[in-house]
Amino acid sequence: MKKSLSALALGLTATLITPLAVADDVLVGLITKTNTNPFFVKMREGAQVQAEKLGAELRTFAGRFDGDNDSQVQAIENLVSSGARGILITPNDPVAIVPTIERAREAGVLVIALDTPLSPASAADATLATDNFKAGELIGQWARARMGEDADSARIALLDLSASEITVDVARNQGFLQGFGIELGDPNDIGDEDDPRIVGNDVTQGSEEGGRRAMENLLQKDPGVNLVYTINEPAAAGAYEALKAAGREDAVTIVSVDGGCPGVRNVEDGVIGATSMQFPLRMASMGVEAIVEYANSGEMPRMSQGLDFVDTGVELITDAPVESLPSLSSSEGLEQCWG
Repeated sequence: MKKSLSALALGLTATLITPLAVADDVLVGLITKTNTNPFFVKMREGAQVQAEKLGAELRTFAGRFDGDNDSQVQAIENLVSSGARGILITPNDPVAIVPTIERAREAGVLVIALDTPLSPASAADATLATDNFKAGELIGQWARARMGEDADSARIALLDLSASEITVDVARNQGFLQGFGIELGDPNDIGDEDDPRIVGNDVTQGSEEGGRRAMENLLQKDPGVNLVYTINEPAAAGAYEALKAAGREDAVTIVSVDGGCPGVRNVEDGVIGATSMQFPLRMASMGVEAIVEYANSGEMPRMSQGLDFVDTGVELITDAPVESLPSLSSSEGLEQCWG
């Protein structure tokens, strides 16, 4: 598997323009959802290292909280007025930010969405992201295989991000359900399925506190929950605490998405059964490279074959592998978490 991951990394690099250009007074902006989530900390690290390597100037901004669109609008306007050649953004509101991004593009700025596509995705010049549907699908397939015949009588709690149903939230949720074998309703909508195995959905804001609260709510609805999907690993950690307080931690399997080092350690400790690992450092590094190449040659990033975005990869991490579903162990995951 390590060999295949290395090959994937080489393939992703080749997706961008080569040979690597060197920047000369190229200003690159990175705007993340927040500046506290470890996922976005890794993005900043990757962007900074690549900017220094290429001789570009990097300026970073973030929302004050998850969902803060106004701060991201101000950051874009600041970067455009400062002469940025390109902007990388993980949008807090993929719809509301579009008019501001359109104005930036009209001013000649290359705009690349990271991790979370805009709505519509074509509002950005390119998107570098995990295939979030596949990430959800992998943990759904794993959960189905692990439960075996018991999957037909599963009691499933779905811990999503927010009521606004941003693209990444929907993709992971729907991917998990399809992977588990549940018929989808509208694939662009959360919560419209009528499968009796679904106990319900609640929102977490992607935080441990939110995960705990959402899990408590769904346990009140059905104390027999035995499978929990969570939007990310902080929410999974909170869900586990709620299950532990109810004496249910050993009777419930939790699956999640992210692959951050704390989340992988939770796989190692048995808190999370399986998680899908993303590569935010790689996303941001590739984004800086793409902007520098654009500034020097006018070349645009090329989308992955058959997709409308550049796929930055995903790996299933579990210490309970299932047949025919490739995965890495937690020890292997800890060697490359959020690389």
